[in-house]
Amino acid sequence: MCGVHVTGVAADPGREARLVTMDSSIDSAEATASAQPGVPSDAAAAVLSGAVEQARQAIVEFSGDTVGEYLGVSFEDESAATHRFLAKMTGYQGWQWAVVVAACPGADHATVSEVVLVPGPTALLAPAWVPWEERVKPGDLSPGDLLAPVKDDPRLVPGYTGTGDPAIDDVAYEVGFGRRQVLSALGRDDAAQRWHDGDHGPGAPMARGTKRVCRDCGFMVPLSGALGVMFGVCCNEMSADAHVVDFEYGCGAHSDTPAPPGSGSPMYDPYDDGVLEVVEIPTVEPPAIAEAPEPAEADEAPELAENSETAEQT
Repeated sequence: MCGVHVTGVAADPGREARLVTMDSSIDSAEATASAQPGVPSDAAAAVLSGAVEQARQAIVEFSGDTVGEYLGVSFEDESAATHRFLAKMTGYQGWQWAVVVAACPGADHATVSEVVLVPGPTALLAPAWVPWEERVKPGDLSPGDLLAPVKDDPRLVPGYTGTGDPAIDDVAYEVGFGRRQVLSALGRDDAAQRWHDGDHGPGAPMARGTKRVCRDCGFMVPLSGALGVMFGVCCNEMSADAHVVDFEYGCGAHSDTPAPPGSGSPMYDPYDDGVLEVVEIPTVEPPAIAEAPEPAEADEAPELAENSETAEQT
């Protein structure tokens, strides 16, 4: 680094003094250079920003005709800048070519430092890497699949270790044998919390829609051991059959759900029409109404009377 500093600052004593101060790791309050740290001078900026075609040719030499539209330049520090071009490559839509160029203070041209392909703001990227043991989620296990527990699974302890559950430890001690691994206290608490917060816990929509809970339901069989304090298995095929349910879970198929009321009113005796005699009432035809004479006949009656009087007089 010292050799680079000597070569780059030989024509600028003030610049040399500042770099010597930086190399000695002594902070100085006096700024002997006109340019701010990290910002190139006007002359260096012109050289760095003018290396567009040089950066383009570097990409062509590196990757062939894959250079697209020029996107701009950004300065990394007082002697380096990055030119960006849109990449024209199949499968890399939205990616960009980044060419870093460098120029020492006082240089009349820039040199290419590196050419890299970087993702742009609209680039399609692969999702973050997830280890295999973290990819499998609940419900992914299919018939025939094998899924071993992770190494040193905190949910399991050796079978000779006490589980903390008297209902299990006492029986294992009396019988004299046990499983190679049993559920640890951490695994039991983790399962209890998961069941409590799950689809058959007190916060489920089904439980919030009823006042009756599984604690006093005849279809619920409590679990044995410590988990039986707040969990059981539902045995009602019309509800959460064969699922572990929280004691505070509930549904409309509770064993104490009353039957729906029947027809009629429960306040009065049922009305029985079988004890009544049904009589058919004969139909009576209404009397005929005489029709009134037509107006033409009524006009002819006075004329007949006049004719008869004239005949009698003669």
